Amino acid sequence: MSYNATENTAGRRISMLLDEGSFVEIGGAVTARNTDFNLQAKETPADGVITGYGVIDGNLVYVYSQDASVLNGAIGEMHARKISNIYDMAMKMGAPVIGLLDCAGLRLQEATDALEAFGSLYLKQTMASGVIPQITAVFGMCGGGLAVVPGLTDFTFMENTQGKLFVNSPNALEGNHESKCDTASAKYQSETAGLVDVTGDEEEIISKMRALIEILPANNEDDLSYSECLDDLNRVCTDLDTLAEDPALALSTISDSNIFFEMKKDYAKDMVTGFIRLNGMTIGAVANRAKEYDEEGNVSKEFGQVLTVDGCKKAADFVNFCDAFSIPVLTLTNVTGFDATLASEKDMAREAAKLTYAFANASVPKVNVITGKAYGSPYICMNSKAIGADMVYAWSTSEIGMMDATLASKIMYADADAATQQEKAAEYKELQASPLSAARRGYVDAVIEASDTRKYVIGAFEMLFTKREGRPDKKHGTV
Repeated sequence: MSYNATENTAGRRISMLLDEGSFVEIGGAVTARNTDFNLQAKETPADGVITGYGVIDGNLVYVYSQDASVLNGAIGEMHARKISNIYDMAMKMGAPVIGLLDCAGLRLQEATDALEAFGSLYLKQTMASGVIPQITAVFGMCGGGLAVVPGLTDFTFMENTQGKLFVNSPNALEGNHESKCDTASAKYQSETAGLVDVTGDEEEIISKMRALIEILPANNEDDLSYSECLDDLNRVCTDLDTLAEDPALALSTISDSNIFFEMKKDYAKDMVTGFIRLNGMTIGAVANRAKEYDEEGNVSKEFGQVLTVDGCKKAADFVNFCDAFSIPVLTLTNVTGFDATLASEKDMAREAAKLTYAFANASVPKVNVITGKAYGSPYICMNSKAIGADMVYAWSTSEIGMMDATLASKIMYADADAATQQEKAAEYKELQASPLSAARRGYVDAVIEASDTRKYVIGAFEMLFTKREGRPDKKHGTV
């Protein structure tokens, strides 16, 4: 390491992220080559960004860390080219890229040179998308065109006090002021915008980035994301049915050693996404949430068991990532309808279509467990057998059909008395809304007890390990 890679904040972050002593710096001697506006009179060690490679728990990663002590971390021509060079090497080696962002924006003294080089970084990120995992962490300023960088990556972490992420600053938005709504804050970007996956202090997010790298495959071809399973493959998950309404708890329960890495935890909480382990294999999980419980086990928030616009976006993006990197997908389905509000209606059909497309288009192993109610088109959207799920299980207590049996009875027998409607509701539930009736028609592969979920889904993914499924010959879809 050169002096600037060991003694400042940018270098310290790299040291915290990587295994001790593993970092090898590349391009440490690079400085700005532009001399306009007396730039040559200013020191630009490493041109404001430390780049290199190292390992996380033995896994090769490439990393760049912006140095805010050099011209406030402003991006110049050589700064951008160093990051692009890291991407070139990572693509050749098939290893993830991690960017630690702390930047004042583009360097004004270099103008079009900086713009051109920075544009080439966008291109590198685009080419790397779906080939190698890309992770960014925002520790300081990340504004203007630099905000596109985390938008192009797969996962974004953000420091919750000093981090600022924005295209336009809060004070530049008409009718807004930072004191009114801080659109650049970690809270806004994680809860409202949904761009940020994980927030915390510096130590927390670096620790979580290390944990994520251990879960993810190195690239889209060489999957090194398996680990030894020390848990009982046939472990009975007692009382799992009581956790169905909060799948974050249910997923943790069925996972090896209760490992669950939740993504976008604070965004669209009606939909849960994250990674679990089953027999040592990384599995992407998507689930409908009806209730959220706090640490004391009390209900902190209730949801309507409906698909929302933001929930569909969150799930579709996650499924697309899993499909790109050959990560199998497990869904826990518990949904009764679409969100019915004026605000959601303008986007609901489009985003529900994108969710449906993501599941149907994914060629990875797909397993669905119906844990509660599965009604109507929203059920179809949630990785149903109809759109390509390989295996579908239903808990014995679940309900599957067009709608609630009582409501269906009232519609079909609108002129009948209450006793008749009640009788027909029971008949409808047995013939058209029970998991057994769906299993008889082949829409469910097996009706299981909730406590046996872990062993069933492990068996299904083991069976599906060698799955190969073609798609029509085309450049790409348009949904």
